[in-house]
Amino acid sequence: MTVITNVEDLRVIAKKRVPRMFYDYADSGSWTESTYRANESDFQKIKLRQRILVNMENRSTRTTMIGQPVAMPVAIAPTGLTGMQHADGEILAARAAKEFGIPFTLSTMSICSIEDVSKGTGGHPFWFQLYVMKDRDFIKRLIDRAKAANCSALVLTLDLQILGQRHKDLKNGLSAPPKMTLANLIDIATKPRWALGMLGTPRRQFGNIVGHVKGVTDMSKLSEWTSSQFDPALNWGDVEWIKKRWGGKLILKGIQDVEDARMALNSGADAIIVSNHGGRQLDGAESSIQSLPAVVDAVGKQIEIHMDGGVRSGQDVLKARALGAQGCYIGRAFLYGLGAMGGPGVSKVLEILHKELDLTMAFCGRTDVETVDKSILLPGTYPT
Repeated sequence: MTVITNVEDLRVIAKKRVPRMFYDYADSGSWTESTYRANESDFQKIKLRQRILVNMENRSTRTTMIGQPVAMPVAIAPTGLTGMQHADGEILAARAAKEFGIPFTLSTMSICSIEDVSKGTGGHPFWFQLYVMKDRDFIKRLIDRAKAANCSALVLTLDLQILGQRHKDLKNGLSAPPKMTLANLIDIATKPRWALGMLGTPRRQFGNIVGHVKGVTDMSKLSEWTSSQFDPALNWGDVEWIKKRWGGKLILKGIQDVEDARMALNSGADAIIVSNHGGRQLDGAESSIQSLPAVVDAVGKQIEIHMDGGVRSGQDVLKARALGAQGCYIGRAFLYGLGAMGGPGVSKVLEILHKELDLTMAFCGRTDVETVDKSILLPGTYPT
């Protein structure tokens, strides 16, 4: 039996259990993947200050994100095709997040629908991530569905007006459900656990879209619709319209530049996420952890700042917190757990991150995550 001690252990198992096209979809970036790799590797350059003979009793990782109490400063990021990493993946991940006490964010491009996740979690509030399509009537209905499902925040993604080229997805012929080519059939045959799960669920297409858009009744029509629907004309006026339509907590995702952060502040959002879409859009952009301090310095006193990209450990969470992020999002990390072990795998990831965060905080001489700041980092090793 494999002893699982870190997120990397789960990644290795997921790679064996998830069909190649879906594993590659999760574990890749655009073009040369330089930004995808930097998101993770730049965390490793930041060094921690070890402190001794400090009372380490009664430690707490509890804090808030947009005013919502969280067991640790972590939320599950919105990821497309989550239900293709494991059958009913979004429902399983949302349940794990609920049990642990952190937010779950559902992607517009999820396999399980908003209604599926709401029902699967007993109506527990979750966050919903919105992609803005040209079909504004569809977007209005999508926002209204999120309201009806008791979603407690809307995460508006701003950096996917056009799609970055991901070589692996093109070479694998990515689709949901997968096309029954000889190569795919051979691959799936070696993943019996995944295949049996998929045979046991009706959820194999984009649940938020199929049946909710006129004329989109099957996969071929869906591909045609989505390829023409991402709106390259999206602008700050649309953000204002969405905020008004939504009426609740609004988080803007995809901010890296200080000027854009100031624009986001003026939009009336409740929080912004420093993110480069996991290195899946502009290859060659700097890592999220590198971008974070400048954004914090520019607007951090006026708006809550979160970060996303490259978080694989509780130490990464602590470093981001030290550099001014109120909270972090995990995407690939939870997908590895899901692909490896389903719902229990997601819970395992959260347990691992929490333990790493808790112990590292203690070694740095802190007992409350609310008191963590740059003083726990070794000068000269972190971005300023």
